[in-house]
Amino acid sequence: MAAEEIRVSGTVQGVGFRPTVYRFAKACGLTGDVCNDGQGVLIRVSGSEEAITQFVARLQTECPPLARINQLTRTPFEGEFKFDNFVISSNINNAITTEITPDAATCPQCQQEIFDPFSRFYRYPFTNCTHCGPRLSIIRAIPYDRCNSSMSAFAMCSECGKEYYDVENRRFHAQPVACHVCGPAAWLERADEKSVTASMFSMLDDVDAVCTLLQKGEIVAIKGLGGIHLACDATQETVVQKLRQRKKRYHKPFALMARDIEIIEQYCIVNAKEKELLTSSVAPIVLLQKKAIGIKEKLLTPHSSLLTQYFIASSVASGQNTLGFMLPYTPLHHLILRRMNRPIVLTSGNLADEPQCIDNDEAREKLGTIADYFILHNREIINRVDDSIVRVMGDKAQTIRRARGYAPASISLPLGFHKVPQILAMGSELKNTFCLLREGEAILSQHLGDLENAATFNAYQESLNLYLNLFEHQPEVIAIDKHPEYLSSKLGKELADTNQIKIYPIQHHHAHIAACMAENGIPLDSPPILGIALDGLGYGDDGTLWGGEFLLADYRKFKRLATFKPVAMVGGEQAIYQPWRNTYAQLVAANLWDDCEQKYADLEIFKFLINKPIKLLNQLIEKGINSLPASSVGRLFDAVAAAIGIYRDECSYEGQAAIAMEAIVDVSSLNNDKEALIYPFIFSFSDSIYRIDPRPMWLALLNDLQQQIPQPILAAKFHQGLAHAIAEMVKHLSQENLIYQVALTGGVFQNCILLEQVTKRLQTLGIKVLTHSLVPANDGGLSLGQAVIAAAQLIHES
Repeated sequence: MAAEEIRVSGTVQGVGFRPTVYRFAKACGLTGDVCNDGQGVLIRVSGSEEAITQFVARLQTECPPLARINQLTRTPFEGEFKFDNFVISSNINNAITTEITPDAATCPQCQQEIFDPFSRFYRYPFTNCTHCGPRLSIIRAIPYDRCNSSMSAFAMCSECGKEYYDVENRRFHAQPVACHVCGPAAWLERADEKSVTASMFSMLDDVDAVCTLLQKGEIVAIKGLGGIHLACDATQETVVQKLRQRKKRYHKPFALMARDIEIIEQYCIVNAKEKELLTSSVAPIVLLQKKAIGIKEKLLTPHSSLLTQYFIASSVASGQNTLGFMLPYTPLHHLILRRMNRPIVLTSGNLADEPQCIDNDEAREKLGTIADYFILHNREIINRVDDSIVRVMGDKAQTIRRARGYAPASISLPLGFHKVPQILAMGSELKNTFCLLREGEAILSQHLGDLENAATFNAYQESLNLYLNLFEHQPEVIAIDKHPEYLSSKLGKELADTNQIKIYPIQHHHAHIAACMAENGIPLDSPPILGIALDGLGYGDDGTLWGGEFLLADYRKFKRLATFKPVAMVGGEQAIYQPWRNTYAQLVAANLWDDCEQKYADLEIFKFLINKPIKLLNQLIEKGINSLPASSVGRLFDAVAAAIGIYRDECSYEGQAAIAMEAIVDVSSLNNDKEALIYPFIFSFSDSIYRIDPRPMWLALLNDLQQQIPQPILAAKFHQGLAHAIAEMVKHLSQENLIYQVALTGGVFQNCILLEQVTKRLQTLGIKVLTHSLVPANDGGLSLGQAVIAAAQLIHES
């Protein structure tokens, strides 16, 4: 007989892993035990070598739905083996290296139970099991046990206890297990504090009453899994506009939730990959292509007879050709939407850019002037977790916002990073995440938001402290962005000074590229690749603002080979929210303003710009007063959008004009390389760097505007021209450097058309293209890049 100790690490706690081990061990005739500890799961088994091998094979191929094995190590058992049966032993508390499981959407079995009148979980809004339910959102410490979560406030009843301790039950050691008798409860409140009951609406209960309120045009604050949302009927224009005005979110698209796929398919095209994402345990918001729906169209669904089509309010996502849909991911949401045969808006419960509310009293105070009603509950949310956002580009899912369902699952690092000390990377200023690096894996926080908002920065610090404590992470190195004014960088410096540890300032675009390399498994000692990082802006090594960079980079260092011609950001941050400023700066930089006065004075864009304070603008540009030059491709997009009449005067969020321009592109004119359908760019070389100059593009665009070419054609020609210029620059650079792989990164590459066009052209050149999937191309992935660069530099120095 053989005896072995088997160590399993990864996502193996709180996912039904121990009962699975128990069942497989019994089936293979093994004796021994299994327990959780700080490193994952420890298994001790005795039996024939053949039986143990069969047992290990089943563990690796028949994992529970939410489990993920990162590593399984087998070693001979030393000492006396004292087991004559197989048992589940008590947890062992030691050094923590295990993972925390992300929150998971309600599994099919639990869904069935909440709608089954004969189930004790009938209409219970907090039903869960080891295959689904809250994890990160309720945890205070690990190991993941009930006493270390907000479920510690609820003592299990005998029925729940029976299932919890039954190894054959789906709820065996499901830490949040609860029912009507012993668990959390939900209730309905009016914002004006007047009394309200479900009976007033002739409904089954308070949760059921929410559906009626939504149908009646009320705005309801719903306390969910990782935060509180604001909901309304998405087909009622008046109430959607009311929500926008009250929330002070005037243009940014709202997320939508629908009862089932069939309802979503009434409004959007849903392919197989998108359906897989919507129905997965992550249940993210998926950006889907809108359908054109006829005015009197009627549709059949499996749940109803012939239905009149409800139209989604135009203000849900104006200027977009996509809608962000998700399916219900908690029993509460399933129960609310049971009778709802049209979509609802489900957006973060906050004011403008503040963090999402998670506390009942906070919600009453901050959302009382927005919501008409509240559906609240008494299970505390420990960790704020926003909804994740993904988009399918080609056949690949790309993460736009990494949060609920994904965080904090670890990302395995490439070869060469498995023996690095603990590193903390602080992330960026916008779309912030932070990253903990340890023993070959990166733990990326959930999306935390824009730190320029004081409340968000406070929430960022709270989350950082929580993660450091949860994972017992004691960083030996801190990595920050080089921008001296980023709050995350300032905090990183403070932490480094206080703890007397080394700090590594990391260049913004190098971090973008390194993040893409890391998630694509590029080993530490690989030769440099070409990274193309296109975004709004980042602090450059020369003290200027970068945003359109071609860097020959490995994890340790980079060389800047090419960039876009720098153009003044007139008024600094104002240029982000007033796209016309970029148009004017581009025309001045291209020496075309005089031509505009002489040849293009009849154009709308010129008539618009001539009414601006031109003399003052020129002084700002000439003297560099709050108008630093930037090689920003994000601002180039804004400039072109404004020139052709899209959000010319003002935007309410960064990239709004660029996103709207992508939405109107005439796709039928794409994939046509005729010169007439591609705006030209030229290259120049000075100061040891190539520059992409858009001057000829502007000349061609002005001529097209004079010819009154339709907007969709103009937008298509710009996208095609930019993609062609990028590919031609890569072709040119590859003649001077060994380039076999190109990483496409930065927020601009969330533009589906540009990404596809650039990828197609590079692949035609025989170049392998690396893109993002696990982490966002935007600044949400920056902390991963910072962490691996710091690790690589540390290894190189030692």
